[in-house]
Amino acid sequence: MSQILITGGAGFIGSALLRRALAGGHSVLNIDKLTYAANPNSLSEIEDNPNYQFLRADICDRAAMDKAFSDFKPDVIFHLAAESHVDRSIDGAADFIQTNIVGTFTLLEAARAYDRPDGFRFVHVSTDEVFGDLSADDPAFTESHNYAPSSPYSASKAGSDHLVRAWGRTYGLPILLTNCSNNYGPRQHAEKLIPVVIAKALRREPIPIYGTGENIRDWLYVDDHADALMTVWNKGVLGESYNIGGNAELTNLDLVKKICAVLDDRLGGAPHADLISFVTDRPGHDRRYAMNISKIENDLGWTPCMKLDDGLAATVDWYLNNKAWWANSFDGKRQGLKT
Repeated sequence: MSQILITGGAGFIGSALLRRALAGGHSVLNIDKLTYAANPNSLSEIEDNPNYQFLRADICDRAAMDKAFSDFKPDVIFHLAAESHVDRSIDGAADFIQTNIVGTFTLLEAARAYDRPDGFRFVHVSTDEVFGDLSADDPAFTESHNYAPSSPYSASKAGSDHLVRAWGRTYGLPILLTNCSNNYGPRQHAEKLIPVVIAKALRREPIPIYGTGENIRDWLYVDDHADALMTVWNKGVLGESYNIGGNAELTNLDLVKKICAVLDDRLGGAPHADLISFVTDRPGHDRRYAMNISKIENDLGWTPCMKLDDGLAATVDWYLNNKAWWANSFDGKRQGLKT
């Protein structure tokens, strides 16, 4: 059993990782500021687990981070706390700079000052968006792809990646980095694309899609992502970065049509795809993300398990069966098309 510290554990990916770690018998401290993007309901099933602790704190608070490290004595830190919504970053970038860059810097300094046990690791969880975008015919991103962020969000994550690498090289901090593709699955925040589509469809409201819907994303089931992160911690080579993806590229339009088809199957009635509505594209909308995951497959033996069709069906079924969990968090004021 290890002592695992997770930042952002009340978020979508963080809560999946937290459940995965507890299922493996580890002791976990979740540090989360509980911003709008957090949902403590994601943790309701494990909040009484004797191996789980929660600390409400801001990762930018150095004194709080120092005390958390000293008291909990982690063997590994999984750093997931981040502002992550592209549209929000376009509307107001300051929070993204503060949390994603200053917060990462604060954690790195706290980890550097910490009396680290043998085998300590700092695992920094990032995004494919730091690489910019691809044309339809370009090869997928590899770990050596040049950074070319397009939005304030992706620029702030790129900055955090660079800090982590620099602290590894300059100070010898034992770091690992991951860059993942678009995550999906149960319990995702209501502002993200798939929950928006499901909520709009269930209310028989127009389903908004940016532009023509031809933007392409690679989709990764969140539990596969959590498993990959545990694999990187246990098997990854210090100083290396690993792409994590689902091997499931699809246009946004085709993705929405797949979700509508599942809803048709479950609910019947008029085709849900009839609700699709195209809206003005957002500024700097990346055309395509695609992840080459051969490094993590060949070097660490990890590969995604969930097929996209199965994952979408499981996700739709979860939202259908858990309306009370998500309905109050969807206010309809923001299109929430983070893709």
